[in-house]
Amino acid sequence: MVKFYHDEDADLGLLEDRTIAVLGYGHQGRAQALNMRDSGVRNLVVGNIEDEYRDQALEDGFEVLALAEAAQRSDVIFLLLPDETAPVVYERDVAERLLEGKALVFASGYNLTYGHIQPPDFVDVIMVAPRMLGQGVRELYLEGAGFVSFVSVEQDASGQAWWLALAVAKAIGSTRAGVMELSAAQETHLDLFMEQAFGPLLGAAITTAYHVGVEAGFPPEALLLELYMSGEMAYVFRTMAELGLMKQARLHSLTSQFGGMIRSLALNREEIDRSMRDALDDIFSGAFAREWEEERKAGYPSFAFMQGMSDEEHPLTAVEDRLRGHLRMGWDEIV
Repeated sequence: MVKFYHDEDADLGLLEDRTIAVLGYGHQGRAQALNMRDSGVRNLVVGNIEDEYRDQALEDGFEVLALAEAAQRSDVIFLLLPDETAPVVYERDVAERLLEGKALVFASGYNLTYGHIQPPDFVDVIMVAPRMLGQGVRELYLEGAGFVSFVSVEQDASGQAWWLALAVAKAIGSTRAGVMELSAAQETHLDLFMEQAFGPLLGAAITTAYHVGVEAGFPPEALLLELYMSGEMAYVFRTMAELGLMKQARLHSLTSQFGGMIRSLALNREEIDRSMRDALDDIFSGAFAREWEEERKAGYPSFAFMQGMSDEEHPLTAVEDRLRGHLRMGWDEIV
């Protein structure tokens, strides 16, 4: 049975006498480090290479060390690095500095699931995976709202790993909203499923609607406003979370409800189902992880090509930029 844990289930006291190192001061690293400090965690250092993120950490008032030194000095090590770089950093800067009693904290189960990182059996291994972008992790903490996370204990060497996981979740502000126990493998498979099965369908629907609408004579700016730039779609998704998928539909006009239901029934769901199952097969088998690892070793040639195709060259981008200049919706605070 699914169970959620909240502030009253966690004890920040478990972090009082431990030195915590946040390796990687990117979006998640910065948000989680700031949140922990604001939650009263004092023995906190940042490990980062010489780049703009290190400069930001210094500006934010943290003691910033080389990655290896931060791992050496700490009792609890947060590996808040990109999936593709974390194994290299782990082997080079962390593995030899792990001692009995230390703990590793992951914000994603990816490298554990596919065996790219294999911690020794004498350390605690936990996952606290926010279901929120780094910027949202920080903003929601400051608002006092919190954010949901998946939490797991992948290895309990100390006998206290579960309580440590909850303490970490509370320190970053997640137990305010609630955390749910889910294994690293389940988190990884679910995360990739949403990225590779649902995400592409949503993106394809938007770009296809844009092209069809432009050909039909709709002004491009009006199309993008209707699709997502007015903020209405974001509001719809928020009401889905608050009311439920079916109940939020009642907020729309009868014309909208009837037209949506009729066209929904006409969709080729077998094709959608097959596409999602194909994606899941590659996720469960590890085929995608192997393909991504080969891409990394080759220097990301396919990724760079696809990214170039889908970014500045896309006609949507110019229309978005032009339209954003006419809207007063606080975009400058986001981009």
